[in-house]
Amino acid sequence: MKDFFAGRYINKGHYQSFQPELIHKKWKVDNMELLQLLSKADRQLGRLDMYSEYVPNIDLFISMHVVKEATKSSKIEGTQTNIQEALLDKEDVKEEKRDDWQEVQNYIQALNQAVSSLEKLPFSNRLIKETHRVLLQGVRGEHKRPGEFRTSQNWIGGASINDALFIPPTHETITEYMGDLEKFAHSRNYFPELLKIALIHYQFETIHPFLDGNGRVGRLMITLYLVEKTILKRPILYLSDFFERNRTLYYDNLMAVREKGSINQWFKFFVVGIIETAEKSIQTFDQILKLQKSVEIKIQTLGSRAHNAQTIINYLYQNPIINAQELKSITGLSNPSIYKLIEDLEKLNILREITGSKRGRLFKFKEYMDLFE
Repeated sequence: MKDFFAGRYINKGHYQSFQPELIHKKWKVDNMELLQLLSKADRQLGRLDMYSEYVPNIDLFISMHVVKEATKSSKIEGTQTNIQEALLDKEDVKEEKRDDWQEVQNYIQALNQAVSSLEKLPFSNRLIKETHRVLLQGVRGEHKRPGEFRTSQNWIGGASINDALFIPPTHETITEYMGDLEKFAHSRNYFPELLKIALIHYQFETIHPFLDGNGRVGRLMITLYLVEKTILKRPILYLSDFFERNRTLYYDNLMAVREKGSINQWFKFFVVGIIETAEKSIQTFDQILKLQKSVEIKIQTLGSRAHNAQTIINYLYQNPIINAQELKSITGLSNPSIYKLIEDLEKLNILREITGSKRGRLFKFKEYMDLFE
């Protein structure tokens, strides 16, 4: 990447916008440290991908990964909803937190819908626009052209364009830039796929093609790309937790590419994120499998109630916060029987009541949620 040139600023009167170079071209990696990191990342992704085949009912656990991704990616943008709150029904969320809660729910819906769409639609601008539309429906930003590229100038940071930290390219060039990005995503010129999506993510955030929601869509695209290119069979790797924990470095490295052409530093940061996230995900799946065995042993002590307890446990892996009525619905038990079973599961430290109320009580699968929180 010695010949990499990020772009240039152009004068637009009282401000300067950054016009990036097109990326659909042949690239050559010549950094040995980066190649070694790529090798390690490939090994970790291979290990992680094995869980797609060997963990029974893995989709149950993917849903919690998606919830975590949604809360972390939204947190980078200032949303203050945690995992426990994200799993509540809207009426159980404090009124002042419902706007943030809805943004997280939209992210979950957008990601799930986009992954499903990959079965019939390639990684493309059409998919990106549709994902953006879902992300902004009914929340702050709903009037900022959901699902459409911007037709006006935007900026990053600062109360106005005059004190902005960064001003993306002019809106007249968005179609060309995004068309170039899509061509690059599907080009057959050899270039490591992890570096392709790293460059795509950088370029997307630099173009900032939407009036709102660019950061969330850009991070969501990473998982979509890995699945579409069959690097992962299932969507089980999400980088927003890494970006959120290293937020300053995340933004600094993106800006360093624009200002200094430091693309190799961005690549290294991105690939280290892949490695760390894959290792953590592997550890989480190992802990889930251990927890499964531990819980199965515990519920066998319930004798004739063990079957219904197992039905509840299976439900909890996908919905780890529940109430008595939900459990009654999935088991078909009477009120006295379901409350007795809840009491048993509390004694076994499987369920924990979280409201402290006598009415409208909610219970969470604490040990399981701890693996993600």
